[in-house]
Amino acid sequence: MHATLPLLETRRFPPLRREASTTLQVNLGYRCNQSCVHCHVNAGPGRTEMMNDETLALIPRVLAARAIGTLDLTGGAPELHPGFRGLVRAARALGVRVIDRCNLTILSEPGQEDLAEFLADQSVEVVASLPCYAADNVNRQRGKGVFERSIAALQRLNALGYGQPDGTRVLNLVYNPQGPVLPPDQARLEADYRRELGAHFGIVFTRLFALANMPIQRFGSTLISKGQFNDYMALLQASHREENLGAVMCRALVSVDWQGRLYDCDFNQQLGLRMGAEGVPGDAQTGAEAEAAARAGGLHLRDLLARDLAGAPIRVAGHCFGCTAGSGSSCGGALKG
Repeated sequence: MHATLPLLETRRFPPLRREASTTLQVNLGYRCNQSCVHCHVNAGPGRTEMMNDETLALIPRVLAARAIGTLDLTGGAPELHPGFRGLVRAARALGVRVIDRCNLTILSEPGQEDLAEFLADQSVEVVASLPCYAADNVNRQRGKGVFERSIAALQRLNALGYGQPDGTRVLNLVYNPQGPVLPPDQARLEADYRRELGAHFGIVFTRLFALANMPIQRFGSTLISKGQFNDYMALLQASHREENLGAVMCRALVSVDWQGRLYDCDFNQQLGLRMGAEGVPGDAQTGAEAEAAARAGGLHLRDLLARDLAGAPIRVAGHCFGCTAGSGSSCGGALKG
């Protein structure tokens, strides 16, 4: 696989600083039942990385210590972690909003037959990846039969009350472009999804998130192999909108990898750009703690038990233009209408 970080570090992006942390986004591991071309974490069935029990147990403690209101669970397929359900229960007991970034086909995997009911019982918000409403496009991007299994999963979630107009069980869909292009207008695309999924399959959902493909990991390597990397980066930079800087997710989100290491966002995590101790305010930190974190190469989840990150500098590089280009892109979809 081609390395993209050296290319991204040559691109200058405006400096950013963190605000109060409102979301803890945790990658529980890279194991997944799918291997998608656009996957920026290079997940797949052969990956074995998985968060250990000690690190997992820190998550509810950090949520309480920092009064973080949202736990955003991702992977791989986060549901494949044996501690997934216990973590969800612990977070919900604290009154924390829990988001499950679900690939939909996991609901029909052996051993996951009751997963949909569990998510509904715990009022977990589901963010479901469905890169298109047409079967051929989805199966080409995600594998044969994925579209049909995804539709069946959405219908099952609908039957449990997800995506209904009362808004009690949130079901958001995620769109990714097929290649090195920007996503179309999110509002117009959402209307297309509603029309097509409703007419053909009777499916309803809460919102659609249109996300740009990041030029890192599997997708970035593919761009390099095809000689498209520089053109895609030029497109992202030319489409940069200054007004999106105030709404990028890294200002209020902390990303945690399967080893408990901290990053400003999930994309920095995949590039190995760890959140350092330098510049981080230390409400309860000591000089020794800061030195230890620096020696270890960056901050760990346990550091959040005693420190606030507000005001710290955010590590940026060329891939950040993927979040500010056009309408902007984050884990919650477009930043601007």
